Amino acid sequence: MTDDLNAMADWLLACSVDTVALESTGVYWIPVYEVLEQRGLTVWLVDARQMKYVPGRKSDVMDCQWLQKLMSLGLLRAAWRPAGEVCVVRAVVRQRELLLTEQASWVLRMQKALVQMNLQLTEVLTDVMGATGQAIISAIVAGERAPKVLAQHRHGRVKASAAEIERALTGNWRDEHLFVLGQALTMFDSLAQRILECDAKIEALLAPLSRHEVELGGPGKQRSKNAPQFDARAALARWAGVDLTRINGLSVATVMTILSEIGTDLSRFANVKQFCSWLGLCPGTRISGGKILSARTRRSANRVRQALKLAAMSLSRNDSALGAFYRRLCTRMDKPRANTAVAHKLARMVYFMLTRGEAFVDQGHQRYEDQQQQRSVAALKRRARALGFRLEPTTSVEP
Repeated sequence: MTDDLNAMADWLLACSVDTVALESTGVYWIPVYEVLEQRGLTVWLVDARQMKYVPGRKSDVMDCQWLQKLMSLGLLRAAWRPAGEVCVVRAVVRQRELLLTEQASWVLRMQKALVQMNLQLTEVLTDVMGATGQAIISAIVAGERAPKVLAQHRHGRVKASAAEIERALTGNWRDEHLFVLGQALTMFDSLAQRILECDAKIEALLAPLSRHEVELGGPGKQRSKNAPQFDARAALARWAGVDLTRINGLSVATVMTILSEIGTDLSRFANVKQFCSWLGLCPGTRISGGKILSARTRRSANRVRQALKLAAMSLSRNDSALGAFYRRLCTRMDKPRANTAVAHKLARMVYFMLTRGEAFVDQGHQRYEDQQQQRSVAALKRRARALGFRLEPTTSVEP
């Protein structure tokens, strides 16, 4: 209870304790952390893996005693927790992401009900929950059964013709599946309303954080379906001091996830290498006798890491320097490794923009390809010079 936590804080202060080490276990540490921090104690949030990897523990030692011993010997490091204002935004953004995930699961249930009635709407529509799909499903739930009437809800941008949609909507109208479809649509609409409430809350939380005047410099990227319903790009840019959406691959939703998780103050990290290591995007250092045993990145559930890796995947066909870099990596390694390497590059860009206030300028894929060609020619010249030869350019290609 809260009074017990306050009594514990009083006892620690009476014992002249100024620093407390606290193990991170789910969400149970949060009330203890907040009470101790409010009472003026320095709280170190410690990763449980750090205690696991230290040898010498006996089975009869309690966790609290082992934690105190490692802390007194200087074998523990405090985890990084952003400022309180960032934690407030982070909680609402995470709730919004959870609602989006839950909403996607109800879309799958609607698709299942349609398939069970042999209504092959997914075969003629790319997005079942687009304007056309939602209009058709709402009409079905309202009681409409005529395929020709349902096909009239077709939007002009849909590639499939009205006849094809009418053919796909000819099926078996089973009452039990219609009941499931109606409930799934109701849950979808209810979650959509909750997401709008999260957007309004995030907009209100970002308003007092707008401390910078930023020129966005050009139109934003194409608005995605799950993007916030307010001008989040401008609000996030005024908070960070830079427009991170100018980086190719980073959408407004991705930037909102990044800033809500780490904030804008990265002074805790001494350099960009520490920042990328905290994200879990640096190569591993398993070396024995000078031989690299493994260079794989460690497993991590860091939300910023996951957001950057998803952003890197979107660059596979992007007409930019980052897109060309991704495709060049794919020629000499598999796509998962290339994806991690590009996410590492994106993390470095985010770090430099937040710490230096630098603006991102894309020079295009053609300039990147020209630079790679110049580097290849320079390497060939150095190799030829070392072997006693000289390379001369030629205007014609010999067969």
